[in-house]
This record gives sequence, C-alpha cells and structure tokens, in this order.
Amino acid sequence: MNAGTASIHASAVRVGNHAVLIRGPSGSGKSRLAFDLILAGRAGQIPPAVLVGDDRVHLATRGGEMWVSPAPRLAGLIEIRGLGIRACDHVSEAPIGLIVDLMAADAARLPPRDALRWRENGIELPRIPVGQGYEPLPLVVAALTTTESS
Repeated sequence: MNAGTASIHASAVRVGNHAVLIRGPSGSGKSRLAFDLILAGRAGQIPPAVLVGDDRVHLATRGGEMWVSPAPRLAGLIEIRGLGIRACDHVSEAPIGLIVDLMAADAARLPPRDALRWRENGIELPRIPVGQGYEPLPLVVAALTTTESS
C-alpha cells in the first residue's frame, strides 16, 4: 500500500477479481452482507467470493484504482451475529469494483444516475445506496450479474 492509506470502518469481500466495499453505521449489517456474499459465491450465484476484511479496512490509491486491505489485527476474522468472531479464509488486498452504502440517506426506488456513482481522488466507482429496512444482498447480486439498460 502507498503512503495515502486511510483506515475506515467498513467490510470488504473480493468477488471475482474486485472487492465490494461495504460501508454503513455500526449495526447496519456490514458483516452480515460480507458473509452473505461469501455464501453466494459458494452457491455459484456470483463469482467466487472471499473476505478481504471485516469491521476495519485500509484504503489506498494505486495505479488509478482504489485498493482495500484488512486491518492487520483483524485479518481473517469476521463477526457472525449469534456466533461471535470467527476465522475464515481471506485475501490480503483487492482493487475495489463496487461500493455499497447501507442505511444510505439517498437510497431511492429509482435513484438518479449520479447517486449510483462514487467519485474521489480522480477515481469513479459504481455505488449502491441501500435504504434502511431493505435487504442488500439481492441488490448487490443484481449489480454484479446484470448490466445497465440504456
């Protein structure tokens, strides 16, 4: 990682070649969505999925991409509500390909195109704003397995 590394409260799962970065307030379901993505990968609903990091991850800009890596003390650990902290397979880093914002204030049934993009430091990524009370997994699976219509 480069000197521009920032630590944030988020989870990330590599799906195929790119990570899904999951942001949201405490208790919003970041760990649950991360584990759901891992299970969806095992079930063949999406490309193979493996944990990058849960609860706290590091971001860095490198080669025109945003990269995510686990916080060293939490690498390979994920919270499973009802079971506690569990060990699981993980990768040390991945380029981010999608951002999911849980309990997003700008979530809408038909969000404006601009709400579906995240831009920072010259990088633009697809984004899914998920409203409170909505199940995020179907939205993420749809984003990973379908294309936009014109």
